[in-house]
Amino acid sequence: MKRLYSAVAAALLMGSSMVAMAANDGQVRANELLGSDPEYRETWQQVVKKEERLPEWVLNLSGSSPQQMSAVTEDGDRYLVGPLCESEGKCINKRLIVAFKWDKDDAYAMLVEVPEGLPKDKAPTRHADYRWLGEPDEGMKALLLEQLKRDPNWY
Repeated sequence: MKRLYSAVAAALLMGSSMVAMAANDGQVRANELLGSDPEYRETWQQVVKKEERLPEWVLNLSGSSPQQMSAVTEDGDRYLVGPLCESEGKCINKRLIVAFKWDKDDAYAMLVEVPEGLPKDKAPTRHADYRWLGEPDEGMKALLLEQLKRDPNWY
C-alpha cells in the first residue's frame, strides 16, 4: 500500500511540474530568449551564421518584443513562437516572427520588411518583402505567416 501512495504522489508531483511548465511557456519575449538559455543562443547562431546582410537586431534578437511568445504545435512538434520588431515604433516596417522548437534543436524565422512612408490606405501585405531563415518547410512558413496575420495592424 505504501508503494501505491508513493507512486500516486510521484505522479501528482510530475503532473504539477508539467502544469507549471505549460504555464511558463509564454512568459518570455523574443528579445529575452537568447539571454535566458545558452541552448537558444547556440541554435540561433546556427540559423544566422550562413545568412548575409542581416541587421544587428535580427542577429542578436535584440529588438522590441510587442508581446510574449506562445506555444504552438506544427506537424506534431511544439514550438515557442513570437514576434520581434526592430524598434517599438517600426513594427509595421521591420519585424521578425521567430519559432524555436520546444527541444531548442531547431529555429526558424520570417523577416518582414515594408517600405517606410507607405500611405495608410496601402495594405502592408501587398508591399512587404519576406525573407525566410532556417530553411522552413511549407508547414512552418504557414505557421509563421499565420502568426503575422494575428496582428490587427496587418492587412
